[in-house]
Amino acid sequence: MSGRKPLETLRPIERMNQQIPFIDEIKEWKARGGKVVGWLCDYVPEEVIHAAGLLPVRVSGIAQEIPLDDANAYLYTTTCSFVRTCFQLAYKKHYDFLDGFVVASNCDHARRLFDVWDRYIPTPYRYILSVPHTKLPQAQKFYEREIKDFKKSLEDHFKVTIPEDRLSESIRLFNRARRNLRKLNELRKEDPPKITGAEVSKIMNACEKISKEKFNPMIESILQELALAHRENKTKLRLMISGSVLNNPHYIEFIEDQGCTVVIDDLCTGIRYWWDEVAEDKPPMEALAQRYLTRFPCARMTPGEERFTKVVEVAKEYKVHGIIQEMVRYCTPTAWERPWLRKSLEEAGLPVLQLEILYGAAGTGQLKIRVQAFLEMLEMQMEDL
Repeated sequence: MSGRKPLETLRPIERMNQQIPFIDEIKEWKARGGKVVGWLCDYVPEEVIHAAGLLPVRVSGIAQEIPLDDANAYLYTTTCSFVRTCFQLAYKKHYDFLDGFVVASNCDHARRLFDVWDRYIPTPYRYILSVPHTKLPQAQKFYEREIKDFKKSLEDHFKVTIPEDRLSESIRLFNRARRNLRKLNELRKEDPPKITGAEVSKIMNACEKISKEKFNPMIESILQELALAHRENKTKLRLMISGSVLNNPHYIEFIEDQGCTVVIDDLCTGIRYWWDEVAEDKPPMEALAQRYLTRFPCARMTPGEERFTKVVEVAKEYKVHGIIQEMVRYCTPTAWERPWLRKSLEEAGLPVLQLEILYGAAGTGQLKIRVQAFLEMLEMQMEDL
């Protein structure tokens, strides 16, 4: 639909997306004797895992809907389909390559996943961090203690030492990745944007599955190619996707194929992952606690008004014409905030389409009709301006 020429530098990223969860880069790491620690929520400070000499890898589903019969036997069917998909894959041994599994208590569903994983999946190391719902100074102090306990637990289990200078090196490495992702997303502000939302989703999937030592040169090559590329884009409508965890490029591609470009998102698998850096001029533990607790907030954090204001600001910064509020079915935090966030967006003059999906699902006939109707409405609004 967009008429863009495929990026040569995106080919390795495409290959990784097809291989998830056990991609070649992880196999190579394991073959060299390296240990892999899976993490579920991006409130988990990856820098601590990396500084321990371990490979942090995000636990997710794959880019398609899968049967959840086994997961449904261990988790309520009203548990979000993202969590049930992760457990289904683990139960079927697709995550047997993990040497550790770490969860942040971001919601009740993730907490239940940790419970059943801890009991039924034989991953050698399992840990859960308690995450406050506010960013008050006392909450940051609490989370700093949580990260210190996590660090000690890693050291004890994997028989390693995590010195402060090594942790500072990891912080700088991950900040470099965040800056690269910001540069990539700055290109989406252009009219027309040089990269699609689906392509960015694929890049984010790779970013969370491989070492930052490998990822940074890869994304820097993509940025170099984009700087020289002339990529046509026949679509004028600019959309933002906000909502639950979403790492299925096919879903975003399906939306874009209806005649728009997703130019930014408000997702934990997108903007909330890279938006804020860790301060490099503070003690590492303090800086990590501060960044991870005060970063671009998700639906679980209070007060919600700060988050609503932030989402509106980003939508305007990227000049979006409308917002798709996507929710994985039974995602409690997203369901709670939906009407309040919608109210804030519409008061700011930003039209909203609310969609509910099953994790891993792509396009359906009903979805196509609803998205097309929304885009037609946006086009009529543009003509009236």
